[in-house]
Amino acid sequence: MSFISRREHLVLLFGDVCIFVASLWCTLLLRYLAVPSWDILSLHFVPFILLFVVWIAVFFIAGLYGKHTRLFRSKLPTTIVSSQVVNIFIAAMLFFFVPVFGIAPKTNLILYLVISTVLIVIWRLGVFPRLGPTRQLKGVLIAAGPDAKELAEEVNQDHRYPFKFEYVIDTSKVPVHEIIQKAVRVAEEDDVMFVVVDYADSAVASALPIIYDAAFHKERFALIDIVELYQEAFERVPITLTSYAWILDQVGASRSYDIIKRGMDILIGGTLGILSFVLYPFVILAIKLDDGGPIFITQERVGRAHVPIKVLKFRSMSGNDSGKYDQTGKTKLKITRVGRWLRVLRIDELPQLWAVVRGDLSLVGPRPELPALANQYSARIPYYNARYLVAPGLTGWAQIKHDAHPHHGTAMEATKEKLSYDLYYLQHRSLMLDLVIILQTIRIVLTAKGT
Repeated sequence: MSFISRREHLVLLFGDVCIFVASLWCTLLLRYLAVPSWDILSLHFVPFILLFVVWIAVFFIAGLYGKHTRLFRSKLPTTIVSSQVVNIFIAAMLFFFVPVFGIAPKTNLILYLVISTVLIVIWRLGVFPRLGPTRQLKGVLIAAGPDAKELAEEVNQDHRYPFKFEYVIDTSKVPVHEIIQKAVRVAEEDDVMFVVVDYADSAVASALPIIYDAAFHKERFALIDIVELYQEAFERVPITLTSYAWILDQVGASRSYDIIKRGMDILIGGTLGILSFVLYPFVILAIKLDDGGPIFITQERVGRAHVPIKVLKFRSMSGNDSGKYDQTGKTKLKITRVGRWLRVLRIDELPQLWAVVRGDLSLVGPRPELPALANQYSARIPYYNARYLVAPGLTGWAQIKHDAHPHHGTAMEATKEKLSYDLYYLQHRSLMLDLVIILQTIRIVLTAKGT
């Protein structure tokens, strides 16, 4: 069941296409100081339509068709400008260096890039945010904890959601009998259309029969699981509102999906592995000239079903990080000069493609962790071992969504948040989600995030 409208993705896509087409029309109008004729439009439209497709692909990779939470929108201006810089570069390459796009004069392209950039910024930052629902349904949230508070703030401070919480009942601060009284009172109000509850909360369990009875007297009413709504809002699982039973019940995938995914791992991993051999001589020479140390390192990681696996990487640090750190929780190893570039370009991970072919890793999955760190996290973070239900991956949902990725050190809070994205992937994994992750990994590589 979907609680949050997905129409905004289609509206964004439709609006972007309209902006691209309108930008072309305005470009021709300004260039020739006359309403463009059909002949002039058709001459430009065919080559420009490929540009439209490429630009939309860049927007998708940049995450501009993803969930527009308040946190994402705080980064929106930078994301739009960065995407347009890439789009301008691509357009210049196509029109200036590919003969088939030889439209003269090139003034048309320059005008188009300026106009489209201005209109995209106006559309994305000025017009679209004002297209929210004219009327929001009123609801009630009955739950406790930081994740429940985060959901309430996200919904009530963002007018673009089709609903809002008229009342928020914190079960940790109110006695059970008061929770029942408040729940009944608000459920009976005519304008309250839904109640969001934490089914695992014992206080909620006591109030549910009475809430149901009050709801039976209303024409329109919905009782919603907070875990499901939280996932739709943030695309991750709320750790404080989850149970082991829920995880085991929700995690799963079809046998056909597993077979197809394994075939893709072998095909894509093997192809990329063979192509990557071209870079090996240059990487080996660079590492040797830098400090003369070993070319490769072999690390033990925790694989599917908690089975140890070996991964091979180009060495990018002064030694081999085993995950055994001092009191500060950080490694004393240093990243080498060449290693910094290997990390930025993700070249240090190329040898891991052979672990994908073997089946120890997958292209997409939770990040494989060092045993020393995995043992600490398993002991202190609930549900952490659920990550071992699937093969770890070179990239994953957490890697593209989580900005504060813990690297070469112990980080409990950051790992908890990263786990919430891993659990989301475990529940929703599919070939389509894997494709989205692979495409958006391009953005991670180009922006050097998490290095």
